Amino acid sequence: MRNIINIKFFLIAFTVISVMTGCKKLDDFGDLNVNPNSASKPNLTSILTNSLRTVRLGVTDNTATQILYAQHWSEITYTQISTYSGLPFDYGVFYTTAQNLQLIIDYNTNADTKSLATISGSNANQIAVARIIKAYLFSVVTDRWGDVPYSEALKGSANFKPKFDKQQDIYNDLFKELKDAQAQFDGGANVKGDFLFNGDNTKWKKFANSLRIVLALRLSKVDPTKGKTEFAAALADGVITSNADNLVYKFQRDANNENPWYSSFVTSGRLDYAVSTVLIDYLKPTNDPRLAAFAAKAVSTQDYVGMPYGLKNSGYKAASVSLPNDKLIKTQDAPAYVLTYAQVLFSRAEAAKLGWTTEDAKAMYESAIKASMEQWGVYTADSYATFIANSAVKYNDANALALIGNQKWVALYMQGHEAWSEWRRTGFPALTPAVGAANPSKQIPRRLGYPTTERDLNGENYKLVATQQGEDSYDTRVWWDKK
Repeated sequence: MRNIINIKFFLIAFTVISVMTGCKKLDDFGDLNVNPNSASKPNLTSILTNSLRTVRLGVTDNTATQILYAQHWSEITYTQISTYSGLPFDYGVFYTTAQNLQLIIDYNTNADTKSLATISGSNANQIAVARIIKAYLFSVVTDRWGDVPYSEALKGSANFKPKFDKQQDIYNDLFKELKDAQAQFDGGANVKGDFLFNGDNTKWKKFANSLRIVLALRLSKVDPTKGKTEFAAALADGVITSNADNLVYKFQRDANNENPWYSSFVTSGRLDYAVSTVLIDYLKPTNDPRLAAFAAKAVSTQDYVGMPYGLKNSGYKAASVSLPNDKLIKTQDAPAYVLTYAQVLFSRAEAAKLGWTTEDAKAMYESAIKASMEQWGVYTADSYATFIANSAVKYNDANALALIGNQKWVALYMQGHEAWSEWRRTGFPALTPAVGAANPSKQIPRRLGYPTTERDLNGENYKLVATQQGEDSYDTRVWWDKK
């Protein structure tokens, strides 16, 4: 948990309570708390760097919650998450980071401060990057919780009790923010403090547009007309075109910035998670070359053996099942994939099949599989040709959506949030709820529960959102999650 703690420690000065976070101006307190030896203006470079660290929480949060919900992994001994126990989940760090990004935007916008801000890059470029990451973080939050504070959030003391905006309204604004931000980059100085793309404006634009098509596909069942329009606009603006464009969070070989799975498996010495039977049993029959990159052979059998999913008392030992590949959990600086070329190609394949574009769905599907194999370092021309010719994988127009959905689920390995979100939207693959499910419905969760701070500190709006979205339960579906 050290990585999460470090993020919260850095940002704690900005935090008041959960979503009601905000920085009060120094003059709100007169001169009482002014340190005459401190800097007179914020270090926007450092604020951006530390804000970007939160991006990894869209992929992994040290609890494997979404990886478990997507059934890529199973818990070996303590199975509370995979049996759907413990409804409340905190989203405070996302809002705290969004507040810091808003500070960057405001400082680069305000006529009194914008000239000072250029030490960290051109005003337009800083604003664009901050808007894109802020939109990404809010997309993660709304996809996990549904209706959340948005339009009235980040107001600090002006509003400690923000309303919960409808997810549809949040999505509409996210499309606008991402579209406007990617068009905002100028020819001025590149942004400093950007360790994700090193100030490469072209890659930031591609990421923003690729995120737009991911979000557009979320509308495939609830508002396909809007989805089609947004998808086409984003595609025209330019999306990720190779694995070199992937947004990859690069961890470091130091304890403060190490991959959290290294912390879980090596630093703590715990063996809590194994690759699920669901995934291994799907990969083995097709001789999927990615299996070796995803999992290690069980110590006791020297074979790939999945861990049964969602048992109350498993009785299994770590030596008898396949742990994740050592490169993923025993490498301190193992990277985390946030948004990838394969993900974009699978999205384009589905959009083509839905009639949203005139692209070739089959070509996009096969290219997506190739990109995934290349991403995981297992591609060879022969293995790829053999794999896509397998009857269980070969493109078939009559069964295209299932093929695309299933293979996209495989390609999203270690991207638990996205894999779970896509399963909720598409129903692929056909996952079976945990045998030992502890939640009342016994079904796979459709959303996360609000943090208890909302109930305790924003009670009136917390009650109102139940009439707007539905009760605060695992079974309430977010706006785009339709049967």
